[in-house]
Amino acid sequence: MTDSPTDSHYDGSHYETWKRQAPLGLLAVGFGASMLGHATLQKGDGDPTWKWVATGTASLAALGAGLSLFGDAVKHRTLHDLQDAA
Repeated sequence: MTDSPTDSHYDGSHYETWKRQAPLGLLAVGFGASMLGHATLQKGDGDPTWKWVATGTASLAALGAGLSLFGDAVKHRTLHDLQDAA
């Protein structure tokens, strides 16, 4: 039997957090990877160093943020599933 919002011990906050953070994390990872490719192309095209370094740094920040968001989402989904099993 699964818990429902009417059960007294049900707390849907882990599920809601997972539902919000997982797609945002995946989006940020994809955006960061795309920006990293763009920085690589900038370097290959001979753009000034500051341009591709700035783009690469921003891409790594987006990638790291996305991985953090997705990792936290996995944690909340696990806590939600453990809550359901209890």
